[in-house]
Amino acid sequence: MLRSFSYVTDHTGFCGTIKNSPSDFVVTEIEMPKHFLRDTRAESLPKTGEAQLEQSSPGLQQPKKLRTEPPGPCPEACGGGAPSPSERDPGWAGGDSSASPNKTQREGEPELKSGLEEASILDSLLGKPMSELLNKFACDLKDAWDLENNAGSVTGEFSLGPILDKKNRADLHGAIRQKFPFLGTVTKDNEVIVKGNADYRELCQLVTEKETSDFFKFLDAKLENSTFSFEPDGNKEHRKVVHHFINRKFGKVLETKSFTVTDVNDQPNMSIMVRFRGKSWSRKRSAGGFQEKQDLYTAFTLQKENLETLEAIGFLAAELGVLPSDFSYTGIKDKKAITYQPMVVKKVTPERLKEIGSKMEKKGMRIHNIHSACQHLRLGQLKGNRFDIVVRDLKHHSHDSSADLKERISEAMENVETKGFVNYYGPQRFGQGQNVQTDQIGLALLNENMVKAVKLFFTPEDTDDPVNNAKRYFLQTEDAKGALLMLPEFKVREKMLLRALNRYGVNHEGCTKGWLNIPHSMRIFYVHAYCSKIWNEAASYRLKIYGSKVVEGDLVFSEGNDESVSLNDKVHVVTAPEESANKYSLNQVVLPMVGHSIKYPSNKVGQWYHERLSKDELQMCKFRVSPLQLNIPGCYRPILKNVQNLSYFLEGSGKGIEIEDNHLNESKVSLHISFDLDPSCYATVCLREIMKCDF
Repeated sequence: MLRSFSYVTDHTGFCGTIKNSPSDFVVTEIEMPKHFLRDTRAESLPKTGEAQLEQSSPGLQQPKKLRTEPPGPCPEACGGGAPSPSERDPGWAGGDSSASPNKTQREGEPELKSGLEEASILDSLLGKPMSELLNKFACDLKDAWDLENNAGSVTGEFSLGPILDKKNRADLHGAIRQKFPFLGTVTKDNEVIVKGNADYRELCQLVTEKETSDFFKFLDAKLENSTFSFEPDGNKEHRKVVHHFINRKFGKVLETKSFTVTDVNDQPNMSIMVRFRGKSWSRKRSAGGFQEKQDLYTAFTLQKENLETLEAIGFLAAELGVLPSDFSYTGIKDKKAITYQPMVVKKVTPERLKEIGSKMEKKGMRIHNIHSACQHLRLGQLKGNRFDIVVRDLKHHSHDSSADLKERISEAMENVETKGFVNYYGPQRFGQGQNVQTDQIGLALLNENMVKAVKLFFTPEDTDDPVNNAKRYFLQTEDAKGALLMLPEFKVREKMLLRALNRYGVNHEGCTKGWLNIPHSMRIFYVHAYCSKIWNEAASYRLKIYGSKVVEGDLVFSEGNDESVSLNDKVHVVTAPEESANKYSLNQVVLPMVGHSIKYPSNKVGQWYHERLSKDELQMCKFRVSPLQLNIPGCYRPILKNVQNLSYFLEGSGKGIEIEDNHLNESKVSLHISFDLDPSCYATVCLREIMKCDF
């Protein structure tokens, strides 16, 4: 897939083989610091769940040099992700856990994070000018509060003008309160009024602002069965004051309880948990306090070997009697590897998940760190991945006459660590080695050719096994019912699609309903695969015609946390004077992932995009497939990426023998390499840059 693509480094490289066995390729997800839930009504606001990776579970094979990441400061840290605060990160609130009313340190401003791939919902609802005025009002109000001692003082109000559409008003109320929890919103004759929230200000006098911000986000999200926990507080009188405040202000919708937790010093302490009224608390008391009768979400760490992520989910879903769409995860992991990743499943209790552990081991999976959670996970909601890889069968390239392989390896590592690598999507994104690649299905879906997409989906591989025999039978006969009987139980997605085809027929309507019958994440996966293919080709074209020089018309991303600036406004088009002054480096250049809300480079690369889409008959595509509820706004991806925490060593065929000699016996030496990559970066692509060979 990447054979004709570009390199950014100029070293010679070397040859070798990877993935000789799954244990030669270990992937461990680096989790984000714990975040709180955001408004689930607005699709552009990320939704967060919790699943903390256990680093020392008995029987859990750990990759070498595994690095754990302490949680960084984050305004959306969650105290209610697990059933007991003892499972939370001790550093969640970023400071003193005594919840002292005299606290003066600001524990993180209540603002949402901005990223390359996330646009501001307020900009889209209000327009940039009004959004900027709202942001200024919020900042001015906060500054005024900081200068005042009167807890009840609320300074002024701000009108957003008439918003006639009822749904837009509802979305606007939610978006404002999620971004600025210290603001309140009301509607008067279709006019939306914003003012300071006196209750927020009062609670700030009792607990940290960080806790206050998260509490009001929890309150506004109104997620069924969710809970919120304040930091451990050993002062009984102070806890009474907090209980009284919540019951006085929100007693009709919330209830509170105190229970024993373990604090940051592993000492028993007390914490206040808040939940929505409506379901009774279980009278059964555990070591962690009161528990609910049934957990809605269960988080766990999935260890899998030689399995695709979606195949593993199929096995789990079939055994648990739930749908694949009941599982959420942050990304797809390699198949021929040992991988560790957090997941969340709904409608399954921790006890039920524990019961299937031994059966799953026979399928190449282990389940670790099972605990309750308050929300699902979201694709892309990870800090990155740690890779521990063994490269075997080391040798020189055929054109390389150097006798010093060790020097070649050292040169390659230093070069890539300094200069980075081209940020291609890896071949596994497209179904490497399969007769039909995922981007082909995505293109058919974008063209709304539902029947073609289904037939591509069921195209078999050249093997004689129950799965491919069932696919082959369906393509030959269009007998969905017969194919259903032939498919193994764990092929849940295929069965869901076939059931719809059996009911509605193998026609446009039936195939449309068939696609709607499988999870949204699976449908969008195929479309994203096509968009990724176009990005790969665009990156190669850009490097081929302009090289490493940043030229007029290139797009660069402006760093900054100003939420009032829309995503497209953060993407700057390089001018001729800036090109002459060499103002930007290639590390700052981004290319668009095609979609309906992005802008293209205003040079030959932009023209290339339009010609390339026309080739696939997408010149008029709006990147919305309404029949399948697919919306593809697009985003921006950096051309280059850097590798972090790179380390390596050479090992001889004798176990544990490291190589000191410069002249290596090629056939008896393996290279052990470890590094971290950002989300959506591919280790095989990084290795390609290091070794200068394709996989």
